[in-house]
Amino acid sequence: MKYALIQCVNGNFSIVSEHGEDLKAARVAFHDRCKILWNAEDVVEAHVAIIDSNLTFVDGRVEIITHETEEAEEG
Repeated sequence: MKYALIQCVNGNFSIVSEHGEDLKAARVAFHDRCKILWNAEDVVEAHVAIIDSNLTFVDGRVEIITHETEEAEEG
C-alpha cells in the first residue's frame, strides 16, 4: 500500500508529501505538519490526514486544527 499526507488549509487542498510504502515516514510527516499548522498564525482552520492508495484514512490519523479569529475573540 502507498501512503500520502494531505491537507486542507483555509479551504485550499494539497498533497503535502508522498511516502511510497513507508508508513512510518508518513506518520512522522503527519506529526510535523500538524505542529507547523498549530503554530501558524495565518491558519484559521486546517485538516491533515494520512491516506492510502485507496483514498482511505490510515490509522484514524486526521487532525482538525482551528484557531479563533480576532473577530471571534472580541465578540
